[in-house]
Amino acid sequence: QVQLVESGGGQVQAGGSLRLSCTTSGRTFSSYAMGWFRQAPGKEREIVAAIRRSGVIISTSYTNSVKDRFTIAGDNAKNTVYLQMNRLKPEDTAVYYCAATLKVTTAQTASLISTYDYWGQGTQVTVSS
Repeated sequence: QVQLVESGGGQVQAGGSLRLSCTTSGRTFSSYAMGWFRQAPGKEREIVAAIRRSGVIISTSYTNSVKDRFTIAGDNAKNTVYLQMNRLKPEDTAVYYCAATLKVTTAQTASLISTYDYWGQGTQVTVSS
């Protein structure tokens, strides 16, 4: 059974940084395409960043609002994907979810909630002004 365990959320002032971690179990980490999503109160869940592998090529993608501020990266040895979040803004406040799939993904499908088969429990990120 695949499990995703997130950590690293918390409260930070605007302009600060946080690093979220998501550790996977159940299969070789490199088999997955991984995504970070977030859901703010009263809003729909949205993609933040995704990382996927095609052969030896690793591709990442970001929603426009976090480009140049957030970085997604994986560590195969630790079965962990990270989301480094810099220059945080109050509008980044949300519950952040890690997700994984074994399906082959494209740049387009990697942003879709329906692509992912496994989800973490979520971790709260609060950015105060």
